[in-house]
Amino acid sequence: MKKTLLLVALIFATTFSAFADKGMWLPSLISSRIKDMKSKGFKLSAEDIYSINKASLKDAVVLFDGGCTGEIVSEKGLLITNHHCGYDAIQALSTVEHDYLTDGFWAMNHTEELRCPGLKVHILVRMEEVTERIAKGESKEQIIAKAEAEGKGFRAKVESMYYGNIAYLFIYREFSDVRLVGTPPTAIGKFGADNDNWIWPRHTGDFSVFRIYANENNEPAEYSASNKPYTPARHFKVSTQGVKEGDFTMIYGFPGNTQEYITSDAVKYIAELSDPTKIDLRTQRLDIIGAAQSQSVETRIKYAAKQANIANAWKKWQGEVLGINRLGTYTKKLSYENRFRKENPDKAYLLDSLAAAYARNAEGYFNYELYSETIRGIELQQAVYIALSDRTDEEKMAAAELFYKDFVVDVDRALAVAMLTEYEKMGTYISEELKTLFAAHGGAKGYAEWLYDNTKLGTLEEFKAANIAEDPMTEFVMAVQPIAKRVKAYTYRNFSNIPDIERWFRPYVKALMEWDKKRPFFPDANLTLRVAYGKVAGYEYADGEYHLPQTTLEGIIEKDNPEIYDYNVPQALRDAYAKKDYGRWGVTMNGKYTVPVCFIATNHTTGGNSGSPVLNGKGELIGVNFDRTWLSTMSDIEFDETLCRNIICDIRYVLFVIDKVGGAEWLIKEMGL
Repeated sequence: MKKTLLLVALIFATTFSAFADKGMWLPSLISSRIKDMKSKGFKLSAEDIYSINKASLKDAVVLFDGGCTGEIVSEKGLLITNHHCGYDAIQALSTVEHDYLTDGFWAMNHTEELRCPGLKVHILVRMEEVTERIAKGESKEQIIAKAEAEGKGFRAKVESMYYGNIAYLFIYREFSDVRLVGTPPTAIGKFGADNDNWIWPRHTGDFSVFRIYANENNEPAEYSASNKPYTPARHFKVSTQGVKEGDFTMIYGFPGNTQEYITSDAVKYIAELSDPTKIDLRTQRLDIIGAAQSQSVETRIKYAAKQANIANAWKKWQGEVLGINRLGTYTKKLSYENRFRKENPDKAYLLDSLAAAYARNAEGYFNYELYSETIRGIELQQAVYIALSDRTDEEKMAAAELFYKDFVVDVDRALAVAMLTEYEKMGTYISEELKTLFAAHGGAKGYAEWLYDNTKLGTLEEFKAANIAEDPMTEFVMAVQPIAKRVKAYTYRNFSNIPDIERWFRPYVKALMEWDKKRPFFPDANLTLRVAYGKVAGYEYADGEYHLPQTTLEGIIEKDNPEIYDYNVPQALRDAYAKKDYGRWGVTMNGKYTVPVCFIATNHTTGGNSGSPVLNGKGELIGVNFDRTWLSTMSDIEFDETLCRNIICDIRYVLFVIDKVGGAEWLIKEMGL
C-alpha cells in the first residue's frame, strides 16, 4: 500500500510541473491538470470531464469497433467517427451494384439505416484502481467477473499502467446493434488516399455517421427490428463558431499505443531494423494489391479495406523513422540515460539489465514481426482454419461465405510468392517442416507457385467440395505451426512489453519519477480513455516554410481530378463550389468566401484517437480527429510540441457535406442545429 501511494504521489508531483501540450491523461485523475487546462482556455471542471455520480463528457465518448473512437452527438444515439474507422463496415455493405465506398450512402430516416453485423461500440461506465486488490491475491479474472456481473451488457478489462506499477479496472457497456446512417463518397472521406495520408495541408472529410440502438429499456441488446435508438446520458453539443490559431483544444478518446519511456536500445531497433523491414514488406504487398485493384472494380471493392489497413501503418512507419532521425531521438535518449547513470550510480544496473534483456529478445521479437508481416498475411490459410474448426457445418459454411466474399485467389497467390520469398531470406525461426517443403520445390518461390497450382480451396465452390485433410494448403498450415508457437512467446503490444524486458521497466520508470521531478509522467497509451489538450497552431515544416493551421474548400478543388479515383470529388461538391452555395457553413477567411475543411492542433494523439471528439474550452464539438502530420508519427516515442500536430476535420465541413452533398438535413436538425 505504501509503495502504491508513493508512486501516485510522484505522479501528481510531476504532472503539476508539466508545461507543454504533452500527455495522455487518465480522466479519473484529470483534476491534477485542471489548473493548467484552465490557464490555456478550458472553462469546465474536472467533474464535467469525468464523473461516476452524474452525466459527464465521458458518457458521450465511445470505443468504436475495438480500435477507434467516436462521439455521440444527439439524444438518439447518433454517432460520428472517422470514415476510415467505419471503412470495414462500409466495405462489407458494399457491392458492385451498391458501391457505398465510391458513391456514399445517406439514410433519410431511421428505417433506411443499415445494420452492421459484428460492429460494436463500448461506453465507459467507470474506471478504478485495483492495484491493491491484485496485491492481496485477487486475480484479474475475478475482478473482471465481479465487474461484468454488475449490469446487462457490461464488459470489463484490467490494464496496467507504468509497466505494471499500477493497475486499473475499466468497465464498459457493450452495444452490438450499430447501424450505418451516412458516409460520404470515398473521394471525400478518403480524399487523396495514400498520397495525402499523414500529410499537411490536408483536405480529407474523414467522417462517417452511425447510430447506436438499444432495447426498450435502453440497455445493450443484439440486433432486433424492435430496438430503439439509444438515449445517452450525455451527448456533445456541436459548435459552428470555428477556430483560430491559439484556441484551446481538447481530445477525449482511446489512444492505442505509445512508448514514452523506452530506452535508446528500443529506439535503435525501431528506427534501424523493425520499421525499415516492415516498410519494405508492406510496399511489396501494396504494389501487388494495387495492381490487381486497377484491373477490376470488383477486386478494388473486395480489397479496399485490406489495402487501407496495410497502407496506414506503412506510411506511418516511414514518418516515424524520419521524425526520429530529425529529432535525434536516439542520441537524446542515450544522453538522458547517461545523465541518469551519473546522478544515480546505485541504479545504473537498471539500464544495464534493460540493455541485456533487449539483446536477449531481439531475434525472437524480430521473427515475430517478420512472421506477422509475411506468413500471417497469406489469407487462404483461413479456409483451412474454418474447415478444421469445431463449429457446426452450418457455421462453417457461413464463415466460409464471409471469407470468400472478399477474397481473390490470384491476388493471394502473388502475395504468398512474395512474402514466402522474403521470409526465406530473413527468417531464422523457419520450421524443419517448412524447410523441407521449400527444398522440395527449389526454394520458397517455387513452393508457393506449386502450392497455389495444387490447392483446391481457391473459391467457395472448391471449398465446399475439397478434401481438407489432403489439400496442400493444410500441409502448409501444419508446417508453419511450429513457427507460430515459437513466436507466440514474443506476441506483445511492443518489444518493451515482453515480460523479460518489462520486469526491468517497472523499477526503472519508478526511479525516473523519483529522479526527474520536472518531467510530466503519464501512462503510455493502451486503448483506454484519455484526455489530451493543446491549442490550434501552425508550425514550421522546414526552413522558411510555415504551415498555416487551417485548410479550405479551395484546396479540394485545386486537387480535384476526375481521372484519379481518390481525387475525383462528387459533382455535388463541384456544383456547390461553382455556385458558392455553402449555406450556413460558408465563412469569410483571408478575404475569401469559403468552407473550412481541416485544422491542426498540438494535442498528443496516436492510433486509436482516430474519430476522437475535438472540443473547445466549453466542451463543445468543433472537429473530428483523424490523423497526425507525417513527422509527428514519432510522437509515439517522443512528443515535440514545436513539431507534432494532430489533424482534425472541421465540424463545419462535416455538416456542409451532410447537408450539401448528402442532402441529409434531418441529421443536422437532430444535432440541434
